[in-house]
Amino acid sequence: MKKLFLFILLLAGCVFGYSQSVTFKGSVQDPGGLPLEAATVYIRSAKDSTLIDYTITDNKGNWQMKSRGVSQPFLLKVSFVGFGNYEKRYEPLAKDTDFGVVKLTDKSTELKELVIQADIPPVRVKKDTLEFDAASFKVRPDSNVQTLLKQLPGVDIDASGKITVNGKQVNQILVNGKPFFDRDGKIALQSLPAELIKKIQVSDFKTKKEELQKKQADSDNASINLTIDKDKNKGVFGRITGGYGTNDRYEANGLINYFKNNRKISLLASSNNINASGFSNDDIFDSMGGGRNMMMWTNGSGTTYVNGVPVGGGGNGITVTNIAGVNYSDEYKKGFDHSASYFYNDTDTKNNTRSRNETFLTDANGAATGESQITNSASDSRSINTSHTANTEFDIKPDSTSTNNFRPKFVRTDTSRATRNTQNTTDQLGNLLNESSGTTSNDALSTAFSSTLTYNKVLGKRGRAFSAEFSNSNNNTDSDYYNITNTSFYNTGTTDNRNQLQRSRSLRDNYNIDVSYTEPVTDSLNLEIGSVYKWSSSTDDQKGYNFNPATGAYDNEADVITTYLNSTTVTTNPYASLRLDKKKYNITLKAGTGIYSFDNYGTYMGSDYKVNKNYVLPTANARFRYNFAKSKRLTLSYNFNTSFASASQLLPISDLGNALSTTVGNPDLSPEKSHNISLYFNNYNFATRSGYSLYGGGTINETQIVNYTSLADNGKRTTTYENINGGYSSYFGGNYNKNVKSESGNNLRYTIGLTANYSRSLGYLNTRLYSANRFSLSPTVNVNYDLGEVLTINPSYTYNINDAQYTNYSVGQVSNFVHKASLIITNYWPKNFVMGNDFTYTYNSQLSAGYRRDFFLWNTSIGYNFYKEQFLFKVKVYDILNQNLGNSRTISASGITDLQNTVLKRYAMFSLTWKINNFGNKKRGSQGGMPGRGGMPGGGRMRRMP
Repeated sequence: MKKLFLFILLLAGCVFGYSQSVTFKGSVQDPGGLPLEAATVYIRSAKDSTLIDYTITDNKGNWQMKSRGVSQPFLLKVSFVGFGNYEKRYEPLAKDTDFGVVKLTDKSTELKELVIQADIPPVRVKKDTLEFDAASFKVRPDSNVQTLLKQLPGVDIDASGKITVNGKQVNQILVNGKPFFDRDGKIALQSLPAELIKKIQVSDFKTKKEELQKKQADSDNASINLTIDKDKNKGVFGRITGGYGTNDRYEANGLINYFKNNRKISLLASSNNINASGFSNDDIFDSMGGGRNMMMWTNGSGTTYVNGVPVGGGGNGITVTNIAGVNYSDEYKKGFDHSASYFYNDTDTKNNTRSRNETFLTDANGAATGESQITNSASDSRSINTSHTANTEFDIKPDSTSTNNFRPKFVRTDTSRATRNTQNTTDQLGNLLNESSGTTSNDALSTAFSSTLTYNKVLGKRGRAFSAEFSNSNNNTDSDYYNITNTSFYNTGTTDNRNQLQRSRSLRDNYNIDVSYTEPVTDSLNLEIGSVYKWSSSTDDQKGYNFNPATGAYDNEADVITTYLNSTTVTTNPYASLRLDKKKYNITLKAGTGIYSFDNYGTYMGSDYKVNKNYVLPTANARFRYNFAKSKRLTLSYNFNTSFASASQLLPISDLGNALSTTVGNPDLSPEKSHNISLYFNNYNFATRSGYSLYGGGTINETQIVNYTSLADNGKRTTTYENINGGYSSYFGGNYNKNVKSESGNNLRYTIGLTANYSRSLGYLNTRLYSANRFSLSPTVNVNYDLGEVLTINPSYTYNINDAQYTNYSVGQVSNFVHKASLIITNYWPKNFVMGNDFTYTYNSQLSAGYRRDFFLWNTSIGYNFYKEQFLFKVKVYDILNQNLGNSRTISASGITDLQNTVLKRYAMFSLTWKINNFGNKKRGSQGGMPGRGGMPGGGRMRRMP
């Protein structure tokens, strides 16, 4: 703990020891003397136009910069879209200075001669879009787009790859307005060179309907569009890497891009056995992911997804990955854009798992018995997954008032999984209740097709529009599940031995039509009326067979595991919506009536079962957004949600596929109803280069479906379902980030964040109602210090605590906490060398005996660029101390689980990378750098004014 305390002091010292003392301020007005909000004020070196500092004006036209002064002659510049630029030279300043009022002029008064525009502002605010000039943000040669994004004010990228801008999570990244393999931009961020980018545009994420009707976005998420410099939007670039290491570890990957104006073709391929996706353009850590063995966006287990398909490892086990893909986009003619991509992914994962699950018990009278059941299990598994994903998009604009967008997608997945498992269950005294061992395997073929067709027509009057959208998703999965297990129940002296095949077909079909008409009532008030029609069907057809020793085949029908289930829901939802848009705020109120036909049918053991119900339920949502300033916003929202039980939850059919667990439906279930509320506030101050965001929300369950479980003395579990109310969940948190840059080029960025969750979960165990009030809290601190272009130091610390309070259980309270501290040091000296060290210490409290609680993970890398920096030779070592662990504890509403998975252990890798950079006027091997990415110092341009 002393080391941890010293580490926290180091973080605090980095954050608070980097102070600034000089304040520059002033104000900006339009030609009529009115204050201008969101004008860009910036300072460039008079000698070479290097950007020194910048800010934007507030809603009163005032601006302020805090720095350590300017020790060289400089140019003060002001820019605002629609007005002429302002520029004035000053001598060095090292004291507080008020520059007074700057009144901009109309553009028409500027000289209509040859003008050198060397003053492209670093940031501009255009309506609802924040636009950054890429050339104004210095990054090292060969940096990728993700590195460039980290330099932008208000942008934060956490260890899992999640990006936020001014507190808003980014859920879409486009290149020149089009997807690059996928809309989430994983591959674009990691593979595209930063020097290719001209502008980064950040805006609110819009649905296709909002985008086509040019509405303000309702979402609190953000979208990023990367605009490629026209001078560089032609040529071939990419990189090819091959490496081999100890323990037969290997990696090979390549990405080649051919760009020619609107036509863009990209090819990628990768093969490795180090749990990597293979897209990294990181010269230091590659796919070691900065020490966590993951990169880009990941899910909770660390698995990376592209187009909804898992890619590479990063999760549990050791994965061999082979991938290939192609991306194509073009504008055939004005008004007809097309993009398409294909992705092949093949993974082979081996994993050894052991776990300890403790289930808390109550007795039939409701008094806590002081008992629990403990299940220890161990398994080894192998999972092979092969998928093909093809998707395309067409944007067609037949005229100035009509727009069509069509996005089809096809996925085919072959999965094979085999598991060998042993487990036993005891009471709290160690008395054996049951044990089971055996093998299971599942072979599945899944095909999925989905599409969205959107049509929008502007009908003359401003704001009047007609919109229609059709979407579908069709999934078909055929699988063979083999179950060869032997189970013994000791208190009854019985056994359950199985050698069975369950052949299944699963169908999921959904069709949705949304038609609406929008009529402007006033300039700021719009009325939208429409209707949604949905048809959803879910079918599970399972046929069971016992193994026949006489024939050596599975040809004896097993009626107890043969079932047919179908659920069909038809929804008609007419609605009306009012939207009020004002300069400072907007309000949306939407209400309708959901008319549901809910039909369920099943067959089991020769009997038919039907549960058909009809409902008429309200639909409602509301949103209020208030804009205090361009970068300061408050959003409140409310939604009423309804969901229905599945056929397996509703039909009184027993599922006897597992010897240790049986489930049966309840035909008296009602739909789930819930009220969802959320609050979001963000504020970013360009003057102090700092910002913060606060958020919170929750779900109140008016009616929910919960498990009603009976746990027998032999450890066998029988579960049905019941309706209940009183459950809820909530979340809240916030973060603060600040960027401080010195005149000498040193840069400090730090983020302080907090996330928390509180929930009340309900259920039934042995006829008694239990509750679990669970609370989690996770503060985090991340600091990044750049010492010029020589050294980067990145310490971070995260603390996570989980606590659960129970009623009617043998245990009243459980908790655990996790400390995670890391330090990443990257050195770019001497010239052509790059070295990195990544240290991470993790401590996980309260793990059971036999599960190690803490470990160090140390990764290191050293690389050398040679032959005009076209080639990079690198040596990297993963997990030098050979301590990496995959241990975790989960606290649920009914117990605790300790889990250990196989993880990647120590290896060394030697690799060679060939960098191909032939685009625009760039010669092979040249590194661009800063300044000069825009053709002139400071990203300037030369053009003739009209």
